Amino acid sequence: MLLSIIVLLIASYTSSLRTFWDQRQEIRATEAEIVMRQQAIAELEDDAARWDDPAYVKQQARERFGWVLPGEVGYRVIGADGEVEGNAPRLAEPPSSEPPPWYDRLWSSVQTAGEDPVERAVEESVPDQVLEPAE
Repeated sequence: MLLSIIVLLIASYTSSLRTFWDQRQEIRATEAEIVMRQQAIAELEDDAARWDDPAYVKQQARERFGWVLPGEVGYRVIGADGEVEGNAPRLAEPPSSEPPPWYDRLWSSVQTAGEDPVERAVEESVPDQVLEPAE
């Protein structure tokens, strides 16, 4: 009888201990993710602070786009095929003025339909002058 009670207690506590162990593992994983995201936020804040410095912006413009200051001469080596050799930065293509395809518009309407409605303020039209009744 005593042995059956001990087995019953062990069986009931093992599921609780397993749940406890799983929750501890999940807490550790979440804490590690929090630390990783805090580091990423710190790096992004550092990067944003660098972009506030005009000297850094000038340096990036010179490196990425090949810009030069007034009075300087910029050189590019052009190969036999007429292409610029080396790491030649290029500007992105401007956005096209064509409307999106019909299936993109259809899908965006499906996505919009799934969102919660946005309450819009209704403006009441109030006349500037109050009209008096004619006698």
